[in-house]
Amino acid sequence: MNGCCLTVAEMMEKTIGFDVVIETLSRTNLGLLKIGDRVHLERALRAGDRIDGHFVQGHVDGTAKLLDKQMEPECRLRLENPTGVAKYVVPKGSVAVDGVSLTVAAIGADWFEVALIPTTLARTELANRPMEWPFNIEADVLSKTVVTWLERQQK
Repeated sequence: MNGCCLTVAEMMEKTIGFDVVIETLSRTNLGLLKIGDRVHLERALRAGDRIDGHFVQGHVDGTAKLLDKQMEPECRLRLENPTGVAKYVVPKGSVAVDGVSLTVAAIGADWFEVALIPTTLARTELANRPMEWPFNIEADVLSKTVVTWLERQQK
């Protein structure tokens, strides 16, 4: 949900329940949600399924506040580039924003932008979030692996 890997704890006719620990609530936007809020839900990939896009594990690295929203000539969201995640966010690299796999369209010293295609606009809540909404961010696992490995080699 919103990019967080959660286990379904109960299913009712029109609702689904999840167990969420304090650690998850403190590091994600899930604690801000209220009954009736729209969220992004995606089922886990099954072994043997076709892979399309980048690997998204549901292991949120942190949150990034919405700094600016541009709707014309195309929709672009500018997000802060959090200190702990910034080294993994690279131009034309992949990033999951509230669980939606996107490409980094532009990058600055302390921000990055993603462009939303019409299908993403229609099927997600990304462009509907208010300014300063703390999106859940998951950097690309390949980028995290390479950077971490290189940093360990320097020690």
